Amino acid sequence: MELGARAYDIVIGRGVLNQAGEHLSARLPGARVAIITDDTVAGIHLPALAASLDAADIGHTAITVPAGESSKCFAQFERLCDAVLAARMERGDALVALGGGVVGDLAGFVAASVRRGMAFVQIPTTLLAQVDSSVGGKTGINSRHGKNLIGAFYQPTLVLADTAVLDTLPGRDFRAGYAEVAKYGLLGDAGFFAWLETNWRAVFAGGPERDEAIARSCQAKADVVVEDERESGRRALLNLGHTFGHALESAVDYATERLVHGEGVAIGMMLAHEYSARLGLIGADVVERVRVHLTEVGLPTRIDQIPGQMPPADTLMDIIAQDKKVSRGALTFILSRGIGDAFVEKGVEAAGVRAFLEEKLAR
Repeated sequence: MELGARAYDIVIGRGVLNQAGEHLSARLPGARVAIITDDTVAGIHLPALAASLDAADIGHTAITVPAGESSKCFAQFERLCDAVLAARMERGDALVALGGGVVGDLAGFVAASVRRGMAFVQIPTTLLAQVDSSVGGKTGINSRHGKNLIGAFYQPTLVLADTAVLDTLPGRDFRAGYAEVAKYGLLGDAGFFAWLETNWRAVFAGGPERDEAIARSCQAKADVVVEDERESGRRALLNLGHTFGHALESAVDYATERLVHGEGVAIGMMLAHEYSARLGLIGADVVERVRVHLTEVGLPTRIDQIPGQMPPADTLMDIIAQDKKVSRGALTFILSRGIGDAFVEKGVEAAGVRAFLEEKLAR
């Protein structure tokens, strides 16, 4: 990631986790490490990381949080800050996030806050985290008012994406992460989306196509972040599907048995393309192409595929009004002029979105 003095490497490949100690000692000589992970990932991948750090003679301690979106909260943030300080970690030491997007976002906010900033290393263990949340420097926690509303822009020192650890992911979680991969094609690279339509099965199977998909996704995100690090303009494109998706996640109170983030993004991307068609920006053929691919890989594309009762459109609109892209009360959505041609539309009329959601909820 080319960000001047804050540039960092993104290392992608099978077996990278076992080389973590070498990478850390090369970039952060003499640093001790506090590993923040969740109780699920700790039982699967923490031993390998600890062994790698031991082999490099790097002192380390591990702090765990409960798995799931509910850990992105004030209580866990406070507990982790206290635990890092109790471990006598210094500003020159490092925090390592070992886990998915929840762990990465939470640990990154801790790293940005403790001692006003510590070195931060991302070791993402989900597809979603490897292609999205581990890259770009967004950190934070959720509020009762919405998702990711409290946090900081804080770039990592290093990202280690071991594609082999994805072999342990449940199918649902891998599919959810794939929604973010498809997003990069839909927002700015029609050729990549066409490549995914042909090669998605190999990506799921774990061959070299998986590494290529992750590398192309990371490069796509890096290109945008370098141009607009703090989301004052073009970086908002990376939120394709997220305004609708975050509202749906909040509406189910982040209950992962009903909806996980990538599923919300998939439905959100579908809604964004359907709304674009309603505005006359794209044809039904584009909408259908998006629907076919997301459905083919096993992702939901409709609100009525979310288990349980959904709240009315007015409730979803209240959540959308708290979206980070809202400016002086005006709604901003990422819409589409075609595959690979997303754009930021400011001042979207709320009444039109409300009527659209009412129609979708009535199905």
